[in-house]
Amino acid sequence: MPRLSVRLLGPLKILRDDVPIALPASRKLRALLAYLALAPYAVGRSRLCELLWDVPNDPRGELRWCLSKLRGALDTPDRRRVRTQGDTVALDLDGCLVDALEISRAAAQGIGTLDVERLRTLAGFFAGDLLDGLVLERSPLFDSWLIAQRRRFHACHAAVLEQLAVNHPPGSPEMSTHLDRWIELAPFDMRAHLALLSNLAAHGAIGAAETHLASAARLFQSEALDFAPLRAAWQAIRDQQSGTSLKAQPACLSALPQLVTTSDDAGAVEPSQASLAVMPFVEEAGEGTRGGLADGFTHDIITRLAKLRDFFVIARGSVFALARMNIAPEEAGRRLNVDYVATGTVRSTAGRLIVSVELIEVRTARIVWAETFERRPDDIFAVLDDIGNSIVSSISAEIETVERNRAMLKAPNSLNAWEAYHRGLWHMYRFTQAENEQAQHFFATALRLDPTFARAYAGLSFTHWQNAFQRWGDRDRESALAYESAGHSLLVDDHNPAAHWAMGRALWLRGEQDGSLLELERAVDLSPNFALGHYALSFVHSQSGDPQAAISSSDHSRHLSPFDPLLFGMLGARAMSHVRLGQFDEAADWALKAAARPNAHTIILAIAAHCLALAGRLDEARGFAAAIRKTLPDYRADDFIGTFRFEPDAEALFRQGARRIGLA
Repeated sequence: MPRLSVRLLGPLKILRDDVPIALPASRKLRALLAYLALAPYAVGRSRLCELLWDVPNDPRGELRWCLSKLRGALDTPDRRRVRTQGDTVALDLDGCLVDALEISRAAAQGIGTLDVERLRTLAGFFAGDLLDGLVLERSPLFDSWLIAQRRRFHACHAAVLEQLAVNHPPGSPEMSTHLDRWIELAPFDMRAHLALLSNLAAHGAIGAAETHLASAARLFQSEALDFAPLRAAWQAIRDQQSGTSLKAQPACLSALPQLVTTSDDAGAVEPSQASLAVMPFVEEAGEGTRGGLADGFTHDIITRLAKLRDFFVIARGSVFALARMNIAPEEAGRRLNVDYVATGTVRSTAGRLIVSVELIEVRTARIVWAETFERRPDDIFAVLDDIGNSIVSSISAEIETVERNRAMLKAPNSLNAWEAYHRGLWHMYRFTQAENEQAQHFFATALRLDPTFARAYAGLSFTHWQNAFQRWGDRDRESALAYESAGHSLLVDDHNPAAHWAMGRALWLRGEQDGSLLELERAVDLSPNFALGHYALSFVHSQSGDPQAAISSSDHSRHLSPFDPLLFGMLGARAMSHVRLGQFDEAADWALKAAARPNAHTIILAIAAHCLALAGRLDEARGFAAAIRKTLPDYRADDFIGTFRFEPDAEALFRQGARRIGLA
C-alpha cells in the first residue's frame, strides 16, 4: 500500500499510512482536488476559476487558498505534489494510490483483459459515486464535468462486475453478489439479467429464474423497451438444459449480443454489422443543456455516419428520447444493445468554438477514441462542417480498427460474416501477394455466410484489383473478376459508397475513365465523408484527368482519414499530379512521404524513383531503383508506365526520369 492514497470514489478521503488526513470543510477544495487528479495535463488558473467560482470578489485568491490547503494535505518535506508553473496547476500523484486513476488505467488497457484478482481489487474501489454527496451551487461547468465523470465510472463499474460474473463459477456466493450489484447498477442491461438467469439455471433454481424474468419483463415494459431478446435468450438456456447439463454460464452470456429479434416470434439471427448510437451533444451555454446548435450538429453526424453504411446507426428519435429521460450515454448504449456510443459537448467561449467527443465501447466501458477540436468560429457552420467531417471519419476508422483487431484474435472457423470481412481487411492492408490471397479467402467466407454483404463484395473486388494492378495474376482475368465483384456489390446495395468505389476502380482497370469518374463521384455524393472515394478520384485524375482536382481530392482524403492504410497511395497520387504540372521538386517531396509509409509497395517506390529523378535528385532516385531491383531484377520504365494510364505528355516525362537513373 503506498504511503499516500486518495479516494475519489465515494466521499473524498486522503490517507497517509492508512490514517485519514483532515481537510477543511470547503466543497470547492474537494472539487478542485478531484478535477486536478483526473486532468491529463496541467490546467490554467483561469480555467479553474471559471470552473469553480461564480464571479466571487477574488477568484484567484480563493484558488490560492485552496492550493495552500492541498499542499498541506499532499506535500511532504521531500516531495511537492501540488505543482505550479507559470499560470498552470497540476498534481504529481506518482507513487500514490488514486482509486479513480486505477480504474481509468484499467479501462484504457481493456477491462476484459484483466485477471480475476485485479478485477476484485478494482471492484473494491467503488465505494460510491465520484465525490459522493458533493454538490456545488452555481457551478454549471463543474456540474457538467462531474456528471460526465460519474457516468463514466458508473459504466466502468458495470464492466468490472460483468467480467467478474463471467470469470466465476456458476452458483458461487461471490458471483451472486457481483450479479446483484451489476443489476442494481444497470437495471436495463440485458446482459446482466441473462447472467443472473444463467447463474440460477446452473444450480437448478428455475422457479427463481422465472420469477426474475417476469419482474424484468415488467421493468422493461414500463420503459417501453424491447424484452424479446432476453426472453429468447432464456428459452435458449432452457432448451440447452433440457438436452444437456449446463456446464458454464459465460457461453450463454457472450451469446446475448447476437440475439436480435424483429418480433416476438422471430428467430434469432446474428448481426451483420457493428452498431453505434450517437447521443445528443450537450451545448455548454451557462448550463449543460441540449438544443439548438448541439442538436443540429448531432443530427448531422448521425446522418453522415448512416450514409457511410459501414455499421448500423441508431436513428435520431431513439437517442434523443433517451437523452430527454436523462439517461447516461453508456447506459443508453446498453439499453439500445449497441456496440459503441459516441457523445460530446459543444462550447463557445472567448471567441473560440470547442467541441469534445468520445467514442466508447459499451461492453467494456473503454474509451476507444477521444478528441477535442478548437476553432475560431469565423463562419460557425463551415467550422462545424469541418469538425463534423473529422469526427465522422475518425469514428468510422476507429470502429473498423477495433473490429479488425478483434477478428484477428478469433479462431478462423468461428468467424461470422462481419468478423470474416474485417479479418479480410486486416490481410488486405498488408499489400503482399500472400496476404492478398488470405484477404480473398476471408471475403469469400463472409459472402458465403451473408450473400447480401455489399462491403464484402467490394473488398473482394479490391483484392482482384490488386492482383491486376500489381501483376500478381493475369491482368485481363483479374480485371474481369474485379468488375464482376463490384457489380455484385452494386446489385446488393446501390446506395453503398463502397460499391460505387469498387466499380469506379474496376472501370479504371478496363480503361473506361469517364465511367470510372462517374462511379467515384457517385460514391462521394452518397457519402461526402468516404475518404477512399476521394482518394480514388485523386488516383484517376493524377494520371490523365485534372491534376489540380487530383491534388484537391488527395488533400481531402488525407484530411478525412489522416492515418489511413492507403495513405501511401494518397501521397503518391499527389506526387504524380505535381509531375504533370511540371512541379518536380514538390513531386519529389510528396513521393518521399509516400515511400516512407511502412506498407508502401514496389509501385510506390517506383513513383519515388521517377519523381526524384525528374527533380534532379539522382543519388536518391538510384537508391530507390536499386531497392526495386532487389525484388524485381528486370523492372523497367515499361513496367511502370504499363501499371498506370498516363496521358502522352505525362508518359514522356516519366520516361525521361527513367532514363536518368537507368530504368529505361
